[in-house]
Amino acid sequence: MKRADVLLISIVLIAALAFLVPRWLSNDADKGGPGKELTANITVDGKLFKTITLTKEEQTIEVRTERGYNILKVYDYGVEMFDADCPDKVCLGFGFITLPKQTIVCLPHRVLVEIASAAGEDEVDAYVQ
Repeated sequence: MKRADVLLISIVLIAALAFLVPRWLSNDADKGGPGKELTANITVDGKLFKTITLTKEEQTIEVRTERGYNILKVYDYGVEMFDADCPDKVCLGFGFITLPKQTIVCLPHRVLVEIASAAGEDEVDAYVQ
């Protein structure tokens, strides 16, 4: 290996670490936890079905409509779609969500689960004129 090869490898490693280190050092200020009361809004057909508080304890919420059923599991200050009888099961692929503004959507059943911002933390993204 020549000096230029070592320099190139060093630059690539430094660039990779520049992207990874902020993730490791973040304090997860937006995540739920003790003292950070995050809630999730469950809507069916555009109407609020239920608002749940994200807790560490496990709880199961069942959403039954004329289109089918969805089962949500709340634990570790987050929520995930655990089971559904929709034909494509895309909603199960959203995984476990824990941050404000993250969503889980089941289009065949018209179910939307969105984590709401903690009280007083909703900010304006941009102004349009």
